[in-house]
Amino acid sequence: MGIILGENQYGKAEVRLVHVDRSQPQHVITDFNVTTQLRGDFGSTHRQGDNSAVLPTDSQKNTVYAFAREYGVGEPEDFALRLGRHFIATLPQVNGARIAIDQYPWERIPVGSAGPDHAFVKPGGERRNTVVTLDGDDSWVVSGLADLVVLKTTGSEFAGFPRDRYTTLAETTDRILATSVTARWRYRAEVAYGQVYAPIRTLLLETFARTHSLALQQTLYTMGSAVLEAFDDVAEIRMSMPNKHHYLADLTPFGLDNPNQVFIAGDRPYGLIEAQVTRDDDISDPGRAWESVPGFI
Repeated sequence: MGIILGENQYGKAEVRLVHVDRSQPQHVITDFNVTTQLRGDFGSTHRQGDNSAVLPTDSQKNTVYAFAREYGVGEPEDFALRLGRHFIATLPQVNGARIAIDQYPWERIPVGSAGPDHAFVKPGGERRNTVVTLDGDDSWVVSGLADLVVLKTTGSEFAGFPRDRYTTLAETTDRILATSVTARWRYRAEVAYGQVYAPIRTLLLETFARTHSLALQQTLYTMGSAVLEAFDDVAEIRMSMPNKHHYLADLTPFGLDNPNQVFIAGDRPYGLIEAQVTRDDDISDPGRAWESVPGFI
């Protein structure tokens, strides 16, 4: 039986980079978590421990910081493409790369009417992210967001589902709908990423808010469809939306009614809804765009 080395990659995971742009009186802070992984001819390393082709992961880390100083950071997609193309162009043994970036938001602390130039507060767990995959001269960009927690106090139903001997859930025509949105979309081509990200996020939020939900699946599909209808540069979108259950508290032991006002926020278990929304005429080759994006169907 022959034994062969399959696909492999290596790199530096979770390089924490905070960049402060001081070029203007009002500072701009950018907070990245960068993972670099290189692909290429590293067979002798795995088989014989020959490191002559292995750029140390520490060097990859240093490149992240040096590039931030030399070129600034800008949008995470642009920074990832710049890093990946550098490794492929300067290392003959490298023919591909995967650069993943999470961006953590910071908001300026409001003080008075304008707010200070240099004081920030970090909001909740939401983060912007991108995974850029390069194979020779080809590149694919998958961008998105994670942990965007949203909630509707009404405008949500769940009824008409099948019942079996184990079903105890009651049908409802008025419930709290809450979820934590993770969405990632694949671009057809390179775009002005900073000008596209914010409108997509806004559209996802607006669609969630205005859609009367008969099921979380319907809400997800409506949100994804809205993005594809509004943005021609997006080839497909994949979304994961856990149902953050809110159960009506039983107040009858205390002689109190509960007209949909007091709820118990459930932790687990929870429903998990995931789907891909794509174009039926998309002929662009996704290549290796999604293989390095974990947790998506």
